[in-house]
This record gives sequence, structure tokens and C-alpha cells, in this order.
Amino acid sequence: MSEHSATVQWQRRQAMFIDSHYSREHTWQFDGGAEIAASASPQVVPMPYSNAACVDPEEAFVASLASCHMLWFLAIAAKKKFVVDTYCDRALGKMAKDPSGRLAIVQVCLRPQITFTGDSLPSPEQIAQMHKAAHHSCFLANSVKSKIIINAVF
Repeated sequence: MSEHSATVQWQRRQAMFIDSHYSREHTWQFDGGAEIAASASPQVVPMPYSNAACVDPEEAFVASLASCHMLWFLAIAAKKKFVVDTYCDRALGKMAKDPSGRLAIVQVCLRPQITFTGDSLPSPEQIAQMHKAAHHSCFLANSVKSKIIINAVF
């Protein structure tokens, strides 16, 4: 159906490259021109070999799932003629050992807070149904084996 690309680029830049003593800072470039500074998570690779100011793959994974869910939720709400004013999700990913003993993001908890406006406001049951539909439609949720929990606040 479609293809999606990203360029991940790292350079040594004259620095040492010995054992684990090298910078993990790199760049993500996307086809629309966006460029993101990335690094290993300081929780995984200690500083100064990582950079907490950069996006790390684990954060990006959580953000991608939250973003995909949000985009589907907004599309579903619009189709049902509910007007969303704000949508804020402080998503949280949990890294732990999976059943085979390997470290993985084993759970992502989406915690969207949504404000609706207009004459027709959805009931809590309708909001829950829209979240369920968004979860089942999300390409990324359908692509991962992590447990995804939706704790919507309404």
C-alpha cells in the first residue's frame, strides 16, 4: 500500500571509537525535510556517551504509538461530528524483560485527555468506543507485540 522511509545518520567526527566509549548522538531525517537530533537513552547508555536533550528510540516508539492512536481518534471523532478542541497524551512506555528474558518495551500506556466543544458532546461510552476503534485501526498498534493500555481521562 505505501512505503515509509527515514534516514538515520551517525558520524564518528574524529572522536575515539573504543569499546563503549563513543557518542551515540545521530540524526533522523525524514522525507518531508524534518530532521531530529537523536541519541541513545541516558537510562541505557550513560552520559557523556548519550545526550538527554535528544530523542531516543524508546521515546520515539512511545510517541509514535500515541501519535498514531491520536490521529485515528481525531478522524473517528470528526466522522461522528464531535468537535475536539484539545488532545493531550502523556504516554508512558515500560521497559522490562519480556517472557524470553530480553529487554523490551513491554507495555505502553496511553493517557489521552481530550476536550470536546460544540452542541453535540460524546458520552463516556462513545469516547471509550472511539478509543477502541482508534486502537484497532492504528497501523503501529497492529505492528507491535507490546501491550498497549488506553487510560483515557474524560
